[in-house]
Amino acid sequence: MKYPVYQPSLVGNEKKYVNECLDSTWISSKGKFVQQFETTFAQFIGVSHSASVCNGTVALHLALEALGIGEGDEVIVPTLTYIASVNAITYTGAKAVFVDSLEDTWQIDHKDVEQKITKDTKAIMCVHVYGHACDMDQLTAICKERDLFLIEDCAEAIGTLYKGQHVGSFGDVATFSFYGNKTITTGEGGMVVTNHRTLHDRMVHLKGQGLAKYREYWHDAVGYNYRMTNICAAIGCAQMEQIDHILQKKKEIASWYQDAFKSTAIAFHQEAPETNHSYWMCTVLLPEDVDREKLKAALIDKGIETAIHYPIPPHKQPAYSEWGDLEYPITEQIHEEVMSLPMSPAHTVEDAQYVASMINAY
Repeated sequence: MKYPVYQPSLVGNEKKYVNECLDSTWISSKGKFVQQFETTFAQFIGVSHSASVCNGTVALHLALEALGIGEGDEVIVPTLTYIASVNAITYTGAKAVFVDSLEDTWQIDHKDVEQKITKDTKAIMCVHVYGHACDMDQLTAICKERDLFLIEDCAEAIGTLYKGQHVGSFGDVATFSFYGNKTITTGEGGMVVTNHRTLHDRMVHLKGQGLAKYREYWHDAVGYNYRMTNICAAIGCAQMEQIDHILQKKKEIASWYQDAFKSTAIAFHQEAPETNHSYWMCTVLLPEDVDREKLKAALIDKGIETAIHYPIPPHKQPAYSEWGDLEYPITEQIHEEVMSLPMSPAHTVEDAQYVASMINAY
């Protein structure tokens, strides 16, 4: 595919650091790169503590478990998200309560959140979708007033700022993903961050099989094997060395697309005031009269890969059929019209102009 929807930038020290792991034989969850990656990432986000894990989904599960979310609890979550956000809530035995999103930013609708709070609500999980920030002033105020936990799902939002502060530093706990299509990658991997030492210690305890800190092979909690390998962390360290360049390039590519779609019916995902959009993907809304599947197929014939993130919202998935009769009009409209365009750091302005021209000509 000449124009892939995304291709990670692995042009730094990734091979060098991985080979160092191999040469040293430190290839599992112990080794210098694990702590180095955690420390560097926490500093980048602006938080006190971080714990690396093996993927973004278990990062969410670990965060929920550490907060004590469980049977009988409700967690409010937008239905404009990848299903992993919802599945992680379900793993704990808690109930996911869906809310709609805002028409302008596509982020969680805080007014709908307030309407869905019940006596069983324990937490709000906001998801910073496509690299844009949620309204953190509204959400933190609601959680403070109602004494609720705030969980930030930042899987798509590395580099995203709200009023100059990195997302992931507002809530009680936040999670990140380093899957291959994320802004930085470790192949598979994730991170849980927090400013609360006790919460961090609990997550470290749980991610390592519930092993007691000062007694060998003594497991005083039912834990999990959610640890990141030293090899993955080595890749993450190399990626962190490039992160500013990658974020700058994504912003540049997004500006090229935005210029190319001026005076057209394509709706660009705009950056709200006092936010910094990190453009995980360059995502647009197609006009209602465009057959998205036919356009997608036509672009493939031109060597252009696009993606639909995501064609079916969680509340319409078979696993959550109990929600099937409820309506979330903004989310459903976005799901029907959304398309993510090629956004690899290696793309040039000519690449973006060509992709846009093929879409505009359809």
